[in-house]
Amino acid sequence: MQTPFTSTIAFPQPLQVGALRLASRYLLSPLAGYTNLPFRLAVRELGGLGLATTELVNARALLMNSKKTKDYIDTCPGDQPFAVQIFGADDREMAAAAQWLENYGASAIDINMGCPVHKVVRGGAGSALMCNAGAASDLVRAVVEAVKIPVTVKMRLGWDDANHSAPQFAREFEAAGVAAVIIHGRTRAQGFGGSVNHAGIRAVVEAVERIPVIGNGDVRNVAEAQRMFDMTGCAGISIGRGALLNPWIFAQLCRWETTGDPGPSHGYGARLDFMARHFHLLLDQRGEKYACLTFRKVANWHCRVLRPGKEIQQRLVMIASSADFDAIVRHLRDKGPPPRWHEQALPELAVPKGPQSHW
Repeated sequence: MQTPFTSTIAFPQPLQVGALRLASRYLLSPLAGYTNLPFRLAVRELGGLGLATTELVNARALLMNSKKTKDYIDTCPGDQPFAVQIFGADDREMAAAAQWLENYGASAIDINMGCPVHKVVRGGAGSALMCNAGAASDLVRAVVEAVKIPVTVKMRLGWDDANHSAPQFAREFEAAGVAAVIIHGRTRAQGFGGSVNHAGIRAVVEAVERIPVIGNGDVRNVAEAQRMFDMTGCAGISIGRGALLNPWIFAQLCRWETTGDPGPSHGYGARLDFMARHFHLLLDQRGEKYACLTFRKVANWHCRVLRPGKEIQQRLVMIASSADFDAIVRHLRDKGPPPRWHEQALPELAVPKGPQSHW
């Protein structure tokens, strides 16, 4: 049993993002290659998720009818509410992409101003927009005025430690009409390294007048969520890597919020069940070849928790059929957890090494 926590936060109910009333204040962050429809559905089934966001979508590619880009935004009636995160540096393209997505059925549009990777930044998008306040504000205003659904902005603290521009941006974006700001507590220069700066997130919270500020970064459990709330005063939390390691985190946080106790941890069998559910949702989406190729990309982080051994891990990262996958799951279930396996001992998840790296 996890240690109960007594919250010092008075949670208003419910969290409101523009006209969108969320069932909880806990959001699934967009992660390239991970937060596709099958993963979103698998996490939703566990409960507690207020809003899920697709992986990053190139506005120009969407308007050019790119099949790969359209695949990123696959959805279904069970995937509600969902936001689509778009990136780009052209006001008109971003506004047109937002209108397309509104007609498509997106619940909200999230503008990416936080991605640090070179292929996004070199085009003036992602965190590069934080170097040009005028251009960023114009782009945000164009998107807000183009649609009726809520528009949010996800950004970093700034380009580097000498330029924490997020509070200024948050004020300007609120004036432009955004419904919420999601702030990752690192700079672009940090990439995904170092620690989240809670004081930097608090400065953003204090900079706005009405809109909710959602904290993001380094939340993997209830204790870290309480620290985020206590240190920043944020209205909600967006979780990415923490949900890869512990997809029950949203349900645990909701239970903690209402009862003070996140509930029991989930054992080895439940972990296997989640991995199997994830794979079979991939299978249901577009068949065996797609499921196997997509699962290969995410098998390693399932293995970081399950610790099945090098031989099984190699088989999973080269999986070629659903029959092979099901046989591996049966083998692991019969074998049971490895020695000294403990459901609360979550490993560190590998992340890109600096702003030039890729997931």
